[in-house]
Amino acid sequence: QVQLVESGGGLVQAGGSLRLSCAASGSILRIYSMGWYRQAPGKQRELVTTITSGGATNYADSVKGRFTISRDNAKNTVNLQMNTLKPEDTAVYYCNANLVRGGSILRRDYWGQGTQVTVSS
Repeated sequence: QVQLVESGGGLVQAGGSLRLSCAASGSILRIYSMGWYRQAPGKQRELVTTITSGGATNYADSVKGRFTISRDNAKNTVNLQMNTLKPEDTAVYYCNANLVRGGSILRRDYWGQGTQVTVSS
């Protein structure tokens, strides 16, 4: 079994910062990409940022220059540093890992339970 556990959400004023963390645990053979997605009320889940095992990153245009993703391959963790937060960043943030679990040969996506980020104006 594989679990992704997020932490670090909360309430912050516009212009402030938050740091999200996610740890993957369980029977994991290999993690390919890790990343963060978010879903605001009444909207579809959208990509925020991803990072490969080699460190290549991809960001949504709306967060470029404000958010930074980082990863520790040895610890199976991924972090998201969010600066200059805006009210439109308010959403539930989900950690994602594309991986192969022990005993399998198939890559698939795993998701965390989500953590609320609320930015007040």
